[in-house]
Amino acid sequence: MYGQGLFKGLSVTLSRFVESYTEDFRWLLKRYSRVDFRTSKDTRGTFTIEYPEVKLPTPEEFRYVPFLVYDEGENGVKNIRCTSCGICAKACPPQCIWIVRTNDPSTGRPLPQPAEFYIDADVCMNCGFCAEYCPFDAIKMDHDYEIASYGRNLLNKERLMKPVSYYAGIRPKNNAREEAARAEKAAAKAAKA
Repeated sequence: MYGQGLFKGLSVTLSRFVESYTEDFRWLLKRYSRVDFRTSKDTRGTFTIEYPEVKLPTPEEFRYVPFLVYDEGENGVKNIRCTSCGICAKACPPQCIWIVRTNDPSTGRPLPQPAEFYIDADVCMNCGFCAEYCPFDAIKMDHDYEIASYGRNLLNKERLMKPVSYYAGIRPKNNAREEAARAEKAAAKAAKA
């Protein structure tokens, strides 16, 4: 019979439409968070989220453009972890990271701090190699995916720097694991000395 597939498709749409109202009624009885309820694997009905008013929660392992981590020192001093070793720039497949080292003006020797640090977010493929290969845990992957602009997204050091507390907020499990490993390493170093 002609048109049977059309009616079958429309029946699926109608059933999803009706199920969304029955699920909303169940949601009212159980008092779930609206976003968690709509994004769970057990939800039925329509799956529409009213973006940008309502946003899906990003998983902890979600990665987007990298950022530089700094420790907050006394009197608001930003102690950047980056030593401008250049391993992240070498590991980057699209070569979108540029680092300029700081030199001591009197001796001309390089100092362990970047003078300039740039990431071209338009070229970055969000692979996370820079964060994976950084030996100082100075570069991490961000959750901020809403960076669209009409111009070029060339991020400088000031825009890339974020505190350790920000990283702990977006990735609590990873941060706890890394801090435990850092404490173990410091304890082993103290025991040797």
